[in-house]
Amino acid sequence: MSLVQTHRRQLASLGEVGPLAFGLWRFTNADVATAQGILESALDAGMNLVDNADVYGFDWGGSGFGSVEEILGSVLAVAPSLRDRMVLATKGGILPPLPYDSSPEYLRRACEASLRRMQTDVIDLYQIHRPDLFAHPADVAATLAALRDEGKIREVGVSNHTPAQVAALAAHLPFPLATNQPEYSALHLDPMRDGTFDDCMRTGTVALAWSPLGGGRLATGDDLRPELLDVLDRLAGREDVDRATIAIAFVLAHPAAPIAIIGSQNPQRIAASSAALDVTLTREDVYSIIQASEGVPLP
Repeated sequence: MSLVQTHRRQLASLGEVGPLAFGLWRFTNADVATAQGILESALDAGMNLVDNADVYGFDWGGSGFGSVEEILGSVLAVAPSLRDRMVLATKGGILPPLPYDSSPEYLRRACEASLRRMQTDVIDLYQIHRPDLFAHPADVAATLAALRDEGKIREVGVSNHTPAQVAALAAHLPFPLATNQPEYSALHLDPMRDGTFDDCMRTGTVALAWSPLGGGRLATGDDLRPELLDVLDRLAGREDVDRATIAIAFVLAHPAAPIAIIGSQNPQRIAASSAALDVTLTREDVYSIIQASEGVPLP
């Protein structure tokens, strides 16, 4: 029996989302027709959770802070029906070069600016992008609760937080956190060992895995342990897919049922990502990937 979790995930009050989400970090093509085509290819592939951030566009060929939100807003302005097909997520709290600010004043400004840039009345899922080490979680929670009460956001999540930071924020919120977004891949196994996924399973929080292809290395094979490359290629041959598909399937195989955030801007590659849902990975397969990734046998 395959461990790959192919079912749709219930995302708090927002309804069901697919096991694959569409990430907009590289969504920097300002041609509206091109951007619309890329977005539609993701929605057509079942990636109805669309993951944005106000800082996207600050790098990776963007024109600056907020530019990816602006591009998405331009698409939604000409094709407003797409908004009804998506669960729209964005993130705030990074302010280059500061780098982090989750003070009540800034977090409110950031959220309201994201609403304007994306030309939407409400953000379905608002996530704290990275923790501000000098913001008390009670203040962060109060700001998020107020934004929710005002109807500007529907649900709240976190990204790149330690389990202790998640717990500290959750303790002050009058509602549960909907999501926790860590980096997770066959190259970055921390969430399965540091308590992140354990907490998700304990609380029912949905895990969103960013960089499931390890920044592309799991697709290209560049700078991988030879043992890991061998295992991925062996499984890819057995399943008649490429190694990137195996890497995505590995992310989906954890019992916390993470959602893999796909960042490709190539419509063909976006569509091909769905092949991961047809892959069979057994317990033997996933443990062989882990041991090859870490280079040591499990005790």
